[in-house]
Amino acid sequence: MHKPFPTIGRVETPISYIARRWTPSVKTARRAALTAVAMTVFIIVTGGAVRLTGSGLGCDTWPKCTDDSLFATPEQGLHGAIEFGNRMLTYVLSAAVGWAIIAARSVKPRRRGLTRLAWSQFWLVMGNAVIGGITVWAGLNPWSVAGHFLLANCLLTVAVLTWVRIGEGDGAARPRAPRPVRQLAWAVVATTVVLIVLGTTVTGSGKHAGDSSDVPRMPWDWSAAAHVHAIAAWVVCALAVAMWFALRVVDAPADTRARARDLLIVLLAQGAIGYVQYFSDVPEVLVGIHMFGSALLWIAVLRLLLSLRERPVAAAGIPAPTAGDLPEHAAVR
Repeated sequence: MHKPFPTIGRVETPISYIARRWTPSVKTARRAALTAVAMTVFIIVTGGAVRLTGSGLGCDTWPKCTDDSLFATPEQGLHGAIEFGNRMLTYVLSAAVGWAIIAARSVKPRRRGLTRLAWSQFWLVMGNAVIGGITVWAGLNPWSVAGHFLLANCLLTVAVLTWVRIGEGDGAARPRAPRPVRQLAWAVVATTVVLIVLGTTVTGSGKHAGDSSDVPRMPWDWSAAAHVHAIAAWVVCALAVAMWFALRVVDAPADTRARARDLLIVLLAQGAIGYVQYFSDVPEVLVGIHMFGSALLWIAVLRLLLSLRERPVAAAGIPAPTAGDLPEHAAVR
């Protein structure tokens, strides 16, 4: 009689090993997710700095910096150091995203949807690294540069969603404002997406090509693209003002009204910077600040949208987070 074959137990990954032995507080998990948000904003800004300093082809190939060296060489000078430094920041971003994944996976009880949301950040980072390499191979083709920037904003979207969702439960979303107000919020989101996309057309046809060599540009007039971008910005401003008034009329929760106020402040600052840079021959410093403002604008829009609904924090028999652990809109009733 043959002996039965031994069975192989379930293989435990390092992340599941940590999750089995560590239970972070909601506050700790949210801080981990916020780290990923902050690093995403930082790498968007530093990516802009690479272009604004003319260092886009400082490393002339990918994944190596040169055909013979993984690292920047002295012959590549400052441009090579800047481009290679930005590449290295991808590892810092990956570490921040990894920390968010571990924290999301370790939350008790286990929340598979939250873990999947956190993991999607990792795949977005990897995908954008590949697009960054394609951008170098294509000699800073403006279309791939635009795709690189837009995918970074997709990463920012998921990072913000993870940050907010950690402080919520997994029950069905409950509205905190009437349907017309929520529809107006979606209109703000949609027009902001259009605004950001139009911003890439200004960049793609503008003066800062990303390298001192002859880099191709998008086939239209930069000034006309800037005017169309400004029109979209005014539309977003009008909708944001309407949103602020609507929330006051329906007596929306205080934290939601605060999100609408924050959005208006960011919009006014972005508009002022945009007009100043246009009429001052687009100085590099102001363009960099405008890119930072673009990231803050998108975060403000997402936070406003997410504050218009709430999810039950905990089911019966499961300890709920304390009020200090919750995001603003979950603590205010």
